[in-house]
Formats: sequence, C-alpha cells, structure tokens
Amino acid sequence: MSSLPLVQSVTPPPEPSWQAELRGALRSVADLERHFDLTDSEREGALRAEAEGFPISVTPYYASLSDRHDPACPIRRQIVPRAEEAAEGRGDLRDPLGEEAHEVAPELIQRYPDRALLLATDRCAVYCRFCTRSRLVGNGGGPRSLEKLEPAFAYLRAHPEVRDLIISGGDPLAMATPRLVALIEELRRIPSIETIRLATRVPVVLPSRITDELLSALKPHHPLWVMTHFNHPKELSPASRAALRRLADAGFPVMNQCVLLRGVNDDAATLAELFRGLVRERARPYYLLQMDPVRGTSHLRTPLARGVEIMEQLQGRLSGIALPKLIVDTPGGFGKVPHGPDYVLSRDEAEGVTRFRTPRGVAVDYVDPSS
Repeated sequence: MSSLPLVQSVTPPPEPSWQAELRGALRSVADLERHFDLTDSEREGALRAEAEGFPISVTPYYASLSDRHDPACPIRRQIVPRAEEAAEGRGDLRDPLGEEAHEVAPELIQRYPDRALLLATDRCAVYCRFCTRSRLVGNGGGPRSLEKLEPAFAYLRAHPEVRDLIISGGDPLAMATPRLVALIEELRRIPSIETIRLATRVPVVLPSRITDELLSALKPHHPLWVMTHFNHPKELSPASRAALRRLADAGFPVMNQCVLLRGVNDDAATLAELFRGLVRERARPYYLLQMDPVRGTSHLRTPLARGVEIMEQLQGRLSGIALPKLIVDTPGGFGKVPHGPDYVLSRDEAEGVTRFRTPRGVAVDYVDPSS
C-alpha cells in the first residue's frame, strides 16, 4: 500500500519592507504618545485629528528622524497635529488653489493650457500637517481604479493641447507597483501626453519604497520626472540620499519643491544647507513655495516678505543650480507667479540705462544698444 505524498507547507512570499512599514505607521494619539513626549497643544491637536480632522499617518522611518523631546523639531512640526489646526487664520481657505473649480473631469484638474493634474489616490505615506489637499486626502477610496479614471483619460484624449501630466493625490508612489504601472501604461497610450511627472514625498518619508523592482517597472515609460518635497536638511538622511541616487542612476530627473514653513526652514542657512545637499545627490531645487493658505495652517505660514528676504540672502551666495524660484501659487487657482527681491534701482527709458543693485552691494548701470 503506497503512502500518501507529504504535503509541504507553503510559506507566502515576504511582504515588501516598504509595505510593512506603511502598515506600521503611527496613526493614532496612542501611537504618537509612544513615540513623542507630546505637549498639551500636540495632544489636543492629535485628539481632534483622530476624532474629526485631517488624519494622522507617520512612517516609522520618518518618525525616527524627529526629536522625541523637542516640540520645535523641524520634522515633528511637519507631522504632529497641534491645537492651532482648529483655528481659522486670516486668508485661510478650504481649497486654496481652486482645484474644485478647475476640475475638468473626475480626479482631473486643469489650471494651465498645456498641463493637467491627475489625482490617482487619496493615500499618502505621511500626512503633512500643511497639506494643500487636507480637505480630501485620507478620506477613503484609496487608489482610483482605471475604470473610475476613464472620464479623465477621455478628456485627455480629446484635448491634445495637454502635453504635461502630473500624477498626484495622495502620493502615487504609495500605490502598489502593478497598479501604478497600469495607470502609466494607460496614459502612455495617449500620444499627446509627452511628459509625466510623479509628485511624491516617498523619497523623503519612505525611501525604502525606491526599490529596483519599482525602478525597473517604471523605466520603460520614460520620460518620467520625479517631483519630490524635501523641506529640511535633517530629511537628507543616508537612506533618502541613497533613494535619490537610485532615481538619478535610473534616468529619472528629480526636482524638489520645498515649502517655506515657519519654525521649520524659514532661515537662509537652513535652506542653503538643504539646497546644496540636494544638488550633491543630483536633485534640482526647483521651487521654494510660499505655503498655500490652507485652513488651519496659519501657525506654519510665513509672511511673503520673509521668503523675499531669504532669497536675497541666498542670491549670489549659492550656485545657480542650487537656487530655486520663490513661487506664490495664487489663491483661487489662477496660477503660479515668481516673487523675489527687486534689484532695479532706476530706469531711464529715454537714455536706455537701467541701474541695478547687485548681491555684492554695488550699483551697476546696464546700457541698452543703440536702436
């Protein structure tokens, strides 16, 4: 009598480390209490966020960069709620960039003739407390299916003037690789879409996500630009630096959009260190963004004049490849405008002479050629 073959137990494949880290994110007041010595303001803000407000999510990696004891820590100020979030400051808006008014199809926003923004998911690895889309991120639904995005695809097919598409959310790199690749493949079937940008904070808050598997899956769909979001030199850890190098080595141009934040990076020395560090890893400082006037974030917002002052301190002292544009994304969604110091002292139109003040403190005349 023959014996039955032994049934070998099948061990499921290990979960990718980045997904395990997402599952282990700090999401509650209790989680924050275990990691931080919370102040009364932080505890009040966290309780409110947990009950009814903008949700909490912090990866263990990003939490490890913060100071457990110091509430002024620049990482901690970005991720731990505060009681001030309940206050509505002067100029605060629920939808500061007018995205709802500029929605041309479900999940598709167009504010410029040749560009559009696709909201592919409402999930992020970390929910930053200054998020311009705090009204909708983390509210359920997760990654959008291709079926749900079909009206957006149809709009793009019907409007070939849209050449540049930004995939945002939420954070598209927090999506599973097959789902993200399927989305990009669908967009690549629209011949008028020339450039795709991935708006992501993953290199900052979850660098383990930048894997060979992800890069190999995305490379066939170049040109893909990565628009990331480092705000402070502490975020340029060895892990994040390695993630930036992997992206650059795989042919992804990396541009950084830094938000000017009160008590985080609103001084020239901090930003100079950050911008030089980014260039060292082949990431281009692209924008220094005046923070959007999102409801409940006025405690993190700086006056416009502070950004101008910082740019004046950096101009001429920082390499041009390390110097971003200071940008104001105008309320209501009417477009970005550059802002900065005025270096023109006088202009004589009749004589064609313009006098400039230089970063070295010298007044110099520029003379137009004869007509």
